Amino acid sequence: METSNFIKTIIKEDIESGKHKEIITRFPPEPNGYLHIGHAKSIVINFGLADEFNGRTNLRFDDTNPLKEDQEYVDSIKEDVKWLGFEWEELRFASDYFEEMYDRAVLLINKGLAYVDDLTADEIREYRGTLTEPGKESPFRTRSIEENLDLFARMRKGEFENGQKVLRAKIDMSSPNINLRDPVIYRVSHASHHNTGDKWCIYPMYAFAHPLEDAIEGVTHSLCTTEFEDQRPLYNWVVEQCEMESQPQQIEFGRLGLTNTVMSKRKLKQLVDEGFVDGWDDPRMPTISGLRRKGYTPEAIREFVKETGISKGSGVVDSAMLEHFVREDLKLKAPRTMGVLRPLKVVITNYPEGQVEMLDAEINPENPEMGIRQIPFSREIYIEQDDFMENPPSKYFRLFPGNEVRLKHAYFIKCEEVIKDEDGNVVEIHCSYDPETKSGTGFTGRKVKGTLHWVEVSQAIPAEFRLYEPLILDNTAEDEEESENKTFLDNVNENSLQKINGFIEPNMSDIKAHDKYQFFRHGYFNVDPKDSKSSHIVFNQIVSLKSSFKL
Repeated sequence: METSNFIKTIIKEDIESGKHKEIITRFPPEPNGYLHIGHAKSIVINFGLADEFNGRTNLRFDDTNPLKEDQEYVDSIKEDVKWLGFEWEELRFASDYFEEMYDRAVLLINKGLAYVDDLTADEIREYRGTLTEPGKESPFRTRSIEENLDLFARMRKGEFENGQKVLRAKIDMSSPNINLRDPVIYRVSHASHHNTGDKWCIYPMYAFAHPLEDAIEGVTHSLCTTEFEDQRPLYNWVVEQCEMESQPQQIEFGRLGLTNTVMSKRKLKQLVDEGFVDGWDDPRMPTISGLRRKGYTPEAIREFVKETGISKGSGVVDSAMLEHFVREDLKLKAPRTMGVLRPLKVVITNYPEGQVEMLDAEINPENPEMGIRQIPFSREIYIEQDDFMENPPSKYFRLFPGNEVRLKHAYFIKCEEVIKDEDGNVVEIHCSYDPETKSGTGFTGRKVKGTLHWVEVSQAIPAEFRLYEPLILDNTAEDEEESENKTFLDNVNENSLQKINGFIEPNMSDIKAHDKYQFFRHGYFNVDPKDSKSSHIVFNQIVSLKSSFKL
């Protein structure tokens, strides 16, 4: 079923009216951090709408602040966009246009619409006024065009220190929109740039550079989140007063928020820098690289974004909704297997010593075409510690003294004896088995209520399992004003990661990074691409098997 939204309606009307013959969008990240799930929404919207109308999308890096940018971020962003399944038409950088931006700034000076200001950053902030009080003009606002041209040229030559002078647009210091109160459009910054090196020591501000970039590239629809809505008048002013041939249209949509995490790049960087997580790609992070490492699929993320829709309103989406889509994507793809995370040894005393038989097990019962795997069974197996209780409560249907359960794909076993260490801890269970109850033989005798997963001891492969809880315990800190007494770090979950050592089936000895499995009763897991190796296999839990979330 075709879905519509207000942006699609605008684009469709623009094509039908002849305003545009071709749709051109762009995804314009700043290379000052890794992309997160909120950026995924922008990627899907920009690339998706252009594809739908047979248009094209540029990947453009808004690299106007060399102090915060790095080639590492450029490389990671390119990888994330490709992994999500999109190909850009052209790869561009704001820095490609620095010369033209400088020329356009000179044009504004010549038109009497820009001036060099000597006020400090604090003074500019003070002069700007408030939402209820108009700003006041800088004493340097009346400089002549000739003086401004000279000073701006000297700024470029490197004659002034950082913060000593700025170039400001001359618009309206009494405007009710603070963004129009003579915004700074160039500042001095003696910093090496990852793309242009030391060629420049002045850099354009984002609010000035971005509309010029869009216009230079012929972007028809400049799609951004609603936080930029108040800047739209400035966007339009720059395009018009800089006399750009192309007239892009800025359209805002609501940003995506997710429960139990933070989306601010500053906060995410703080989590990394202060060691709360193991880098930008930590599976607890909402970054695309973190979700990829955890085991999320691009298909699941794309479907999640589409389901959240496009509207003007911003909102926080339950993270369980994202988990729902990865379950839906993996349920037909992921092989089923058994892994014991907290092993307890079971000795089947009446099973022949030294005998190992191979049992058939379906790889994915929801996708029979994936076939059958074989698993070994012998006298000694591992089960989960919490699948046994010596003194169980009522309605406990797993293993306890005198009770009989089914082993998945195998036989019925009955607990006969409990072995404990000197401290009274259960270390081993002795059971008997009924050879007539083998799975697949059509046994229709007595029934049991409990089915346990297991792994045969002699061929079991050791593995590390990483279980995750939400990184942030609640969401109040994301939008709250932080103070010295409280920051979002106060809500970081100290128990967000648990590492445990268990065993997996022997047929998984040749697994590789990013292989995904559904472990019986435990959920979906991904082979960690960073820490897992043949001598030490590491699994990241993607999601549990079930959720209360419903679309």
